[in-house]
Amino acid sequence: MMLKDKVAVIYGAGGGIGGAVAVAFAREGAKLFLTGRRPAPVEVVAKDIVSAGGSAEAAEVDALDEQAVDEHLQSVIDRAGRVDISFNAVGIPNAEIVGVPLTELDVERFSLPIATYTRSYFLTARLVARRMVPNRAGVIMSVSALHSRTGIPLVGGYGPAQAAKEALTRGLSAELAPHGIRVVGLRPAGMPETRTIREAYEPRAKASGLTWDQWQEMLASKTHPRRLMTLDELADVAAFMASDKAGGMTGTTVNLTMGGLDD
Repeated sequence: MMLKDKVAVIYGAGGGIGGAVAVAFAREGAKLFLTGRRPAPVEVVAKDIVSAGGSAEAAEVDALDEQAVDEHLQSVIDRAGRVDISFNAVGIPNAEIVGVPLTELDVERFSLPIATYTRSYFLTARLVARRMVPNRAGVIMSVSALHSRTGIPLVGGYGPAQAAKEALTRGLSAELAPHGIRVVGLRPAGMPETRTIREAYEPRAKASGLTWDQWQEMLASKTHPRRLMTLDELADVAAFMASDKAGGMTGTTVNLTMGGLDD
């Protein structure tokens, strides 16, 4: 198992990506501390993992609250002795931030995703890095999106927010790599099992004239295999990137757009 006895904290573990990554980490032997702003879905993920023979504990943590993140991390250190992996899968509903042309978008709605995504990633990364530095080991991870590297209409500040996260990944790595800490990101495109792709479709449904099935087919047509990635595929890559087998990778965001975005 690639993550045997590793201690991992996952933020946003009740969401589609966070939950799938939690299951993959558990399957690879990690001891999990799962968090989310809403405890119910996080507890479901933890229960499923434990039922399958894995190790997982759930906690209510708002990843935008510095004190809450800090206190939870300290509780993990007190119980497990260290944190080996931090994975930030925190998101906000797309319905709040997409669907309006930039020329008609107010500055508060434009700024919301930029402030939210970057604050959450910065807080969780900075606070866990302080615990990792003394051990000279650790992996800090997050998820961005194809929007970080290509122009897409009607996404407001979502694209700039994802680009900022990727820039922060590079900056964190530059500072933390000399201390033995790797910082990496994952950049998937739309996955049908997540709410994100549905929320991206609904504001555009009328303007595009596409049905839900046609929308998915359109997105799939932009990939090399003419299909969309699954959550399991993303989670398997996440487990590998968190493992020592990916020790040569830091300061980078892995392109998981299945050819939809050229490097």
